[in-house]
Amino acid sequence: MPELPEVETVRSGLEQAWVGRRIERVILRRTDLRFPFPSDMADRLTGQVVVAVRRRAKYLLIDLEDGCVFLSHLGMSGRYTLVTPDEVTRLNPKSAGVQASLFGELTGFQGRHDHMEFRFDDGSVSVYTDPRRFGVADVFERAEEPIQALLEHLGPEPFEGWDATVAAERIKGKRSAIKITLLDQRFVVGVGNIYACEALHRSGIAPTTPSNTLVKSNGKPTKRLVRLVDEVKAVLKAAIAVGGSTLNDFAAVDGTLGYFGHHFQVYDREDGPCLKADCSGTIERIVQSNRSTFLCPRCQK
Repeated sequence: MPELPEVETVRSGLEQAWVGRRIERVILRRTDLRFPFPSDMADRLTGQVVVAVRRRAKYLLIDLEDGCVFLSHLGMSGRYTLVTPDEVTRLNPKSAGVQASLFGELTGFQGRHDHMEFRFDDGSVSVYTDPRRFGVADVFERAEEPIQALLEHLGPEPFEGWDATVAAERIKGKRSAIKITLLDQRFVVGVGNIYACEALHRSGIAPTTPSNTLVKSNGKPTKRLVRLVDEVKAVLKAAIAVGGSTLNDFAAVDGTLGYFGHHFQVYDREDGPCLKADCSGTIERIVQSNRSTFLCPRCQK
């Protein structure tokens, strides 16, 4: 599943293409993805100018001029493809019916999984493709955002108001393994499996370490927790800088692939050597909450 860096990469691409554009037509080729679409979603989006494209955790939030918000989650295989006006003219989509997509050449799968299509006033088109259909789409009033069912439980953003002191307050009573805590979206959002493994390795912390042992008896963060928080932010920023990681079906809105996979220190490197300069350990894989965890038992304690 795309994690925060991948979603941020998509957000940046959509921001450049969508903001200031008016949605002239919305084509929905299904009535649902993971959940049913609101019955009036296409009508509520049509005619609206996109004001901003934000990210909250792994959700894309598109602000519209009338105060509504279009929410999109990529699920496991969702992606947006931006089609330029010149490409649209070449493909002549006006001849396509609602049930057919003419953009399969660009989106893949012969267009069979092009479930949503957004046509803009500049002649461009954005196509949402999702073979596994685990994505989510919704629309609601901006004032409802704090109580929106998919968003209300989310914890702090890693780059906004989250530091070692906040982290210590949130885990001082938790006995769960720190890897599991990092994946808890109530603790901090957007840190998925890949980047949790990488941050823990960089921090020298074993993923099985009880979370509360990273907090002092007075509730202050230990030096290990301070370093972990710093490394979480550093790993995420590094991944964003190179467009995220290419795993499964992820690609950016222009079709390019993320390159952070070339920088993995532990993830998906079972039986490989630890790449830390002062370590001669071997990467191992364990399973935590049905997820693979990669670590070096020699330098992660």
